[in-house]
Amino acid sequence: MNIQFFNGWYFLFIFASIAGFIGLYFLLRRKSKKTIYIVLISLMVFALVLHFLKGLFPPYSENYETHLRDSWFINICGANIALFPFMMLSKNKHVKDYMFYIGVISGLLAICYPIDPIQKVNQSAEWIDILRYYLHHNLLWYTPLLMVILKIHTLDYRRVFSTPTIFLVVMLFIMLNQVFQSELGFIPPRGDDIFNVHYINNSLIWGPDGKLSKLIEWACPSIFKTIPVGVHAGEPKYWPWFWLVVPCYLLVTPICFLMSLIFDFKHFKQDFTLLLTKIKAFLTTLKGKSN
Repeated sequence: MNIQFFNGWYFLFIFASIAGFIGLYFLLRRKSKKTIYIVLISLMVFALVLHFLKGLFPPYSENYETHLRDSWFINICGANIALFPFMMLSKNKHVKDYMFYIGVISGLLAICYPIDPIQKVNQSAEWIDILRYYLHHNLLWYTPLLMVILKIHTLDYRRVFSTPTIFLVVMLFIMLNQVFQSELGFIPPRGDDIFNVHYINNSLIWGPDGKLSKLIEWACPSIFKTIPVGVHAGEPKYWPWFWLVVPCYLLVTPICFLMSLIFDFKHFKQDFTLLLTKIKAFLTTLKGKSN
């Protein structure tokens, strides 16, 4: 199973992912809301169980250290897998908005940019883990998208600012996972720097890492790129987590807003029309007073 960008295997898994979503949609579209809700939360619980079952298959079953390292929730997809079942049970609309926006983005990005399967090319028996990878990440976007399409949850464009806030809280959850891993010896210790795990940095919490970082690095204020005081003042150092705060609000918010318009455009149009009416009335009032 040789997966490379834009080869046959690459497109086969994308096609299978889309086909799986369409199949689930047609299976659930005429069911009651209670049935749909039970199915969706069951899928998320299954995804969480699948996260831990990976220890039964290569490469994790053949390398105990790799199993201990990767069984934690050390990236955004892993964290979402851990948190989504509880978010589904929640009645909070903001966390369900987060499920939709970040779940769809992260899940689809993982399918279209499958670095992990590409790195497992031709390794013994790891085709099982490749299948698990795709199933795992497909469930990340299947569930929240079906939740909205099948009207289990209704989006509101006015709530988009809460998504980057929740996203940053989830990033702290990932950060603490890695700190505890280091403390317990599952990954190399941090040494003298408490905030310098930087062992697995898929979610970029510890600073820029790779070409994709360039997409967000420009939005980071200079204050979070250097040591501010002391004998090392001015030396380059990205503040862990803090460096993501401004880019998160600047980049995630407009993406969420555009996604919300797909399902909430009528609501936005009504509010925008009302706003224009109020502006016209205000300008008319000003014009009348000036005369």
